[in-house]
Amino acid sequence: MQYTPVILWTDALLYILAAAGVFFAIMIYRRPHLRQAWRKIIKNKLALVSFIVLLFYISIGLLDSIHFRADAYGVSVESLFDRLVSPLGNQDEESYSAPFATHLYTKNFILLNDGILHYDYPPLHYFHFLGTDKVGQDVLYETLKSIRTGLVIGTLTTLVILPFALFFGLIAGYFSGWIDDIVQYVYTTLSSIPDVLLIAAAVLALQLFIVNHPDTFPTLSQRADMRLFALCVILGITSWTGLCRLLRGETLKLRELDYVQAARALGTSSLRILTKHILPNVMHIILITVVMSFSALVLAEAVLTYVGVGVDPTTFSWGNMINASREELAREPVVWWPLLSAFAFMFPLVIAANLFADAVRTVLDPREY
Repeated sequence: MQYTPVILWTDALLYILAAAGVFFAIMIYRRPHLRQAWRKIIKNKLALVSFIVLLFYISIGLLDSIHFRADAYGVSVESLFDRLVSPLGNQDEESYSAPFATHLYTKNFILLNDGILHYDYPPLHYFHFLGTDKVGQDVLYETLKSIRTGLVIGTLTTLVILPFALFFGLIAGYFSGWIDDIVQYVYTTLSSIPDVLLIAAAVLALQLFIVNHPDTFPTLSQRADMRLFALCVILGITSWTGLCRLLRGETLKLRELDYVQAARALGTSSLRILTKHILPNVMHIILITVVMSFSALVLAEAVLTYVGVGVDPTTFSWGNMINASREELAREPVVWWPLLSAFAFMFPLVIAANLFADAVRTVLDPREY
């Protein structure tokens, strides 16, 4: 069987981030003061457990980002994770089944061996740890596949946030004057516009572009991936203002310190002062804010998808699972396990990110000493 690699936009960006993480780890290992600080973080048992949980989620997200086609002429795109858990993805039933159940959740007509139709609960063909959804797909498989979407929203949005926040925050705080006034006007105006309106407009514009350019996005996977990528971009454009305010305030304080004033007196250029004296002293704010905002972005995907302006309906995501639960909770009998499964997998990721960020803040924030 011939395998054809498929590289989606979000796949490439995720592995660039993974490479940056490896580079960051090497940099920490080669610098004794950084190595000592991170040793303190790892010695914190709660931080260590949180890091292991995050590593588990990241591993699944990276495995699910290696895409390929099993048939060179086909349009179906699979991932390496799909192959590793292939029994889960292929063991479909007729409809809903509860966790640990042996029969379907609702009654149906069963054709017995003697040709008589019997109205009862049909037996399941496979065992499903978390049950199945409306179309009979394994809920555990759906929740695991949704991890990648959560990671993409949380990490790729950060790539958009950082350049805007860093550039505008540092120059506003350092140069002050009319530059500071313009930057404040920009992020105040942007903050006054409801995020949902901007996201809805961007999603509708993207959908129109995809419809008018079908050759650019030949497969459903590419169309869904482009919508996910666009969502990350628009979330980043609307989310950089908070970090920008923090960096502006910190830069206003740092520029008045003696070592910065001495560098100015010696004729050091503004660019060198910003990169060598200001930026290293705001890195703890950047790191802490980025890690702590990660959980907020993961939750944002669920909320946006719930209101209909999130990821594509064909994309596996916790938001789509929660959105589908509106009808499931209103039916009789109630189908509760897809909603509970989505929260059960979302909660460890969010809480682990927050606990790990708190441990990082305790060690790296100079104000904690």
